[in-house]
Amino acid sequence: MPDDDPQLHAFLQPFLQNRAQKSLQLMVQGTTSDAGKSTLVCALGRILADAGISTAPFKPQNMALNSAVTADGGEIGRAQALQAQACRIAPTTDMNPVLLKPTSDTGSQIIIQGKSIGNQHALDYSEYKKTARSAVMESYSRLKSRYQAVVIEGAGSPAEINLRANDIANMGFAEEADCPVILIADIDRGGVFAHIIGTLACLSESEQKRITGFVINRFRGDIRLLQDGLDWLEEKTGKPVLAVLPYLQGLYLDAEDSLSLNHGKEKTITQLNVVVPVYPRISNHTDFDALQVHPQVNLTFVGPGQTPPPSDLIILPGSKNTRADLQWLKEQTCDWPTHIRKHLRYGGKLLGICGGLQMLGKNIRDPLGTEGDSGNSHGLNLLNLDTELKPEKTLKLQTGFLQFPGQQPVAAQGYEIHVGISTNDNLTDTGCGLLSDDGSVFATYWHGLFDTAPALSAVLQWAGLSAPDSVDFSEIREQQINRLAASVRSRFDWQKLHKALSGTF
Repeated sequence: MPDDDPQLHAFLQPFLQNRAQKSLQLMVQGTTSDAGKSTLVCALGRILADAGISTAPFKPQNMALNSAVTADGGEIGRAQALQAQACRIAPTTDMNPVLLKPTSDTGSQIIIQGKSIGNQHALDYSEYKKTARSAVMESYSRLKSRYQAVVIEGAGSPAEINLRANDIANMGFAEEADCPVILIADIDRGGVFAHIIGTLACLSESEQKRITGFVINRFRGDIRLLQDGLDWLEEKTGKPVLAVLPYLQGLYLDAEDSLSLNHGKEKTITQLNVVVPVYPRISNHTDFDALQVHPQVNLTFVGPGQTPPPSDLIILPGSKNTRADLQWLKEQTCDWPTHIRKHLRYGGKLLGICGGLQMLGKNIRDPLGTEGDSGNSHGLNLLNLDTELKPEKTLKLQTGFLQFPGQQPVAAQGYEIHVGISTNDNLTDTGCGLLSDDGSVFATYWHGLFDTAPALSAVLQWAGLSAPDSVDFSEIREQQINRLAASVRSRFDWQKLHKALSGTF
């Protein structure tokens, strides 16, 4: 723990002195989605871990298409894997016991303690939450028994009245677990005081009392101009403002779900242009974070109705509903299948990841309706492979070597999350995926392949970048966690938090 943090040292001293008897459980809820819950939990986890307190993250219920694989072959939200890294521990399925992966506007695949139990309609899941609650509390109890501190992340907003029945994500959990809550609000989107006061007004009296203080996130400007508002908020609510956190320009961490388009730095010299279609059920788009920060790569996401620009490399990302997203590609005004064939004809390269791999083949069969309606879809017919979707999900951490023709093999690592088995006819095996006979199309089931420098450089060289810079996104991620933690540590009023938790504020 830094010696120049006397407030933090004083706050943590009881926990350091009485490890067997003194523990800390703290929940972060937000006034809105994307208020900064995930990043605050990440920062607090790193601060506590670096102070010598064993700490674990926890999110009772998550809805996200960005997921990660644990060492025991389970599946959790990507944000919780990042938070585990911040706590300097390996992720486990207990850190996110309920994960919802939307397959349509009204349905989701339900993951309980790392394993899929199938798909449910939103109305059916609302009733199922009574059952899911036991898994949530079971996982939480295990974490409490193993770690001195558990930092908990809520979902969305606790003010969503329509979702209050059988709630396991926000105040419903906080009440049952009897843990204090920090409420975070994003000032960058405006109306921060209305967000906070409005959220409080939607809560019951006991829930209001459970909120120990507020954090205002993404502030830009002179904080002296905000002080009158902070004083008013504390007087109005009787609760402290624990921190005003600045807008951290250029902060790039794994997104929980929403696709981030503002990662990375200004590119002075772009040598490789990469295009990614953003279909409705795109999953694990964190695969592209490393490309966004690479100084020689210009990454463009192409949404509905948009025309893809000329590029050196097209990447088809993962999908939670592969057949539906394939149909979406075919229905776009730009006619993606025709665009892709023209792109290849003129010397471009094509990469498919997970669901993108399945789209590149001849057929995708879903006889049991695993991802949606049962049936068969004709793929893009660019690789000689067939895929059949099955109820059993493949969940694997992967390590190995990646080798393209004319290159030396390089160490690679990643993870697989997919339903379906793909069979191929004599395609070149690169160690991490399959390569077409002419070397222009590469397909892999490995997510996270770009996170380590050697594998990323190998892919970029294959795509046409003759001398790729070495960019280790795993190291960049670690640097960003430290940057975030330092910012929060220096701006958090630990004395106010201590007083709020002890009921003396």
